[in-house]
Amino acid sequence: MLLTYQKNLIYTFIKSLIKIFFVFFSLIVILNIFEEISYFKNENVDIFLPIFLTLLNAPSILFDILPFIFLISTLYFFTEILDKDELNIYKNFGITNFKILSLITLVTFLLGILFVLVFYNLSSNLKFIYLDIKNDYSKDDKYLAVITANGLWIKDELNQNVNLINAEKIEEHYLKNVTIAQFDLNFNFKKFIQSKIINIKNKKWIIDNPSITKENSITYSEDLLVFETNFNMQKIKNLFSDLSSLNLWQLQKLKNDYKSLGYSTLPINVHMQKLYSYPIYLTIMVCIAVILMLNIKQNSSKIFNLLLGVFISVLIYYVNFFFNILSQSEKIPVLTSVWGPQILLILISSISLIKINEK
Repeated sequence: MLLTYQKNLIYTFIKSLIKIFFVFFSLIVILNIFEEISYFKNENVDIFLPIFLTLLNAPSILFDILPFIFLISTLYFFTEILDKDELNIYKNFGITNFKILSLITLVTFLLGILFVLVFYNLSSNLKFIYLDIKNDYSKDDKYLAVITANGLWIKDELNQNVNLINAEKIEEHYLKNVTIAQFDLNFNFKKFIQSKIINIKNKKWIIDNPSITKENSITYSEDLLVFETNFNMQKIKNLFSDLSSLNLWQLQKLKNDYKSLGYSTLPINVHMQKLYSYPIYLTIMVCIAVILMLNIKQNSSKIFNLLLGVFISVLIYYVNFFFNILSQSEKIPVLTSVWGPQILLILISSISLIKINEK
């Protein structure tokens, strides 16, 4: 059973978290809605569509900045109990700073698990709907690409032709074992191209020793064929970069499909490791905020605490960004890019935890 002081601390902490959560939600909605209106400025759409899309996209953005929401919420939580002199009351009853820290971090860890299992899956599903609706209004609607267990599939419309492309493997900037079925805009068959390897570094693909079957069923081969498309390797990579629109089960399925295609699973591994470590990351952020509040002057203003939280959030963001860049360039392993910043923050926090009860 929870003791009275534990119930009070948990209630105050969650109340602070909800307040800051909705402040950030409101800011995201206000800022994002102007972006959506700008996107549809040349489209004849109802004003409710940008509002609806903003609400669909907001949970995904909130999930990304959740660590900083927890950090600022903790600063606000401590400001509240310090203003009421509750911290000294707790000390008089033998409740140490470490006990308060342990309780708040445990609550944060449990909330982190809940956010990953429930809130993330909900936000990813809403993000998928958001992207699906926006794609209907995109200028890129004449082409699309998907990865399945049967390889990479591309629909490409160019020069009054519709090309349906399938490749079994991707290696560096090459497609392996490729078939291209070309139709006119009415989907009347024009020709069928097969090749073991195609260079897709540029939008003008270099097809090596293609086997071509035209309308009259005559098949022949050429040494080299230049095939113009809307895609290059970089564009294909970018199409699959928004992993936030996939829930945990879809991420695992996509990872298996990537493996069967021979495509790098590095972005998915990084994304999934971030999700696995998310509860710990939130806990570390709260721990840092608690240590800071116990080490600064108790009469400091709320504005000072808020600015301090923003400064620390920006600093931690750039540390994570730096590790992420090193991972993408494959200079450090995936696990190091995700867990490295967290281990660094844990070590920094641990130094201050030694004498936390003396504060």
